[in-house]
Amino acid sequence: MELNTIKPAAGAKHAKRRVGRGIGSGLGKTAGRGHKGQKSRSGGYHKVGFEGGQMPLQRRLPKRGFKSHLLKFNAEVTLADLDQLGAAEVDLLTLKQAGLVGELAKVVKVIKTGELTKAVKLTGIGATAGAKAAIEAAGGSLA
Repeated sequence: MELNTIKPAAGAKHAKRRVGRGIGSGLGKTAGRGHKGQKSRSGGYHKVGFEGGQMPLQRRLPKRGFKSHLLKFNAEVTLADLDQLGAAEVDLLTLKQAGLVGELAKVVKVIKTGELTKAVKLTGIGATAGAKAAIEAAGGSLA
């Protein structure tokens, strides 16, 4: 291969459409824009979702729901996860290092899913009522 023989791939380059350059070009007179109307004018078009003055779909439908932007800072851990982790003392840093919660998590709560057989001491981590009872039944504690 030489530098003077390099060419773009077949079909990668194509000539720009030259409109309004006479009848012989096939795109003379109206230049492919048809006759009259908003779309034929320069600078004339509509915004996304515009329905010709009719109330647009996104405004006809009711507003619904809400998603808190703080959700990314919350995380939950199951009893089964704690049992599998096998650490005697668990805090936020331990859970992040184990990959059980995301790096952004600030508030972690233990939920009652699965069984806990080992005694686990939780520091700086919340728990649901059922999870708290299960942790204390296994000989663990919450601080």
